Amino acid sequence: MLCGETLLLKGKMAHKQNYIERMELNKQQRITSGLVSERFPEVSGIVIQMTYYHKAANPVLMVRTVNVIPTGYAYFKMDCMIKDCVENGGFDLTSAITDMVKHHKKLEKGKLVCNGNGKDHALAPDHASITYEIKVKYNT
Repeated sequence: MLCGETLLLKGKMAHKQNYIERMELNKQQRITSGLVSERFPEVSGIVIQMTYYHKAANPVLMVRTVNVIPTGYAYFKMDCMIKDCVENGGFDLTSAITDMVKHHKKLEKGKLVCNGNGKDHALAPDHASITYEIKVKYNT
């Protein structure tokens, strides 16, 4: 194998290992968060609509809807969609949802900015953001 090919292969293997570690951590965080039915027994469903933005000529990166059912995990941290954003990035909607349930709110809208960084380099402080709309349905 040529030297460049060896480095490329090692880089791919390291990337795969990092990905596997991140997925395992994500799985553990979901389990630790508990189920919606345990954490919020009065909730029958949650719908989270998000629009992801990034710094580009066309700023809308993605529109996403997440439906959360009582048997799902009460884990509300959404990943940043910027490929290089790997450290402390993402959008945590946990406090917004917890506050909504505490005050029996049915609708909440807002915006969050990602504060993450690249593994080996800093990202612009406003490299990504989301606008969100959360609807909570309660048991009658």
